[in-house]
Amino acid sequence: MNTKSCTLLLYCCVVSQLSFCQHYFYNNQYYDRDILFEINASAGPINCLTDIGGKSGKGKGFLKDLNIGNTRFSAGISIGFIYRYAMGLRLEGNMGVIQAYDSILKADPSEGRYRYQRNLSFRSPVSELLLLGELYPVRLLFPAEEETKAPAFSPYITGGIGVFRFRPQANLNGIWIDLAPLHTEGQGFTEYPERKSYSLTQINFPVGIGCKYEVSALFNMRIEILHRITRTDYLDDVSTRYIDPSLFDQYLPLEKASMAHKLHDRQRELNPQHVTIPGSIRGNDHKNDSYFTIQLKLGFIMGRERR
Repeated sequence: MNTKSCTLLLYCCVVSQLSFCQHYFYNNQYYDRDILFEINASAGPINCLTDIGGKSGKGKGFLKDLNIGNTRFSAGISIGFIYRYAMGLRLEGNMGVIQAYDSILKADPSEGRYRYQRNLSFRSPVSELLLLGELYPVRLLFPAEEETKAPAFSPYITGGIGVFRFRPQANLNGIWIDLAPLHTEGQGFTEYPERKSYSLTQINFPVGIGCKYEVSALFNMRIEILHRITRTDYLDDVSTRYIDPSLFDQYLPLEKASMAHKLHDRQRELNPQHVTIPGSIRGNDHKNDSYFTIQLKLGFIMGRERR
């Protein structure tokens, strides 16, 4: 055997060995590669935590103030990869609508009645693009051997960064009116220099937990709870205190000023005798708004090969 033949044989052996090391068993029919790709479709409820609505009693923190009655529907798609069931990365897009109503607290005898009397409401379409990392603690703490079958259930934690767009609206006589252009709390007015006009495109920080179930060699299912921490208190267009309504006429065109007068303070719709004093409380500016989803995800797996 000449030198070229020996070199070629050695090269084939090395490549064969490397190629073998890139696979391990999924089951007795499929090999897994170190990296598997997934495409997911997802759907499930979406809800929010803002200044409007909430539960009975004094306003509380986080899920303690969540009102299930404001739940709506969300859907999304994602594409990503996972490395040996231990860690992964995915790019995900979601759409949904968040909403809340003070009227949900009607006849509440507790401190929640003050929110009912405020009589504000909103809805906001939300669309987002997220970059999420995934960590699978069980696999990281107890790494499997090369030829161990893939786990049926895989709990994981996830987090990352995203960009989202929202558009708070209020209903007036059956018509949905965009609220941001009305500057309902004097955002951008000279008299309130600390109240800046808010952008409808913002950064969020999603964090969550989930569990993945291997349905077959080609499909998996997940259940995932994902909470979005935001940097804005205006998902619902409510944050701080009432302003002098005469300023709307000074800063806004006639039509917008008319809408702002009607939508910044709706207490007189319930009590025509009510008089709102500028500077009185409209919202709580100590906490930013947030929203979350609970989604069922169906994933198509790419990268497994038949033995």
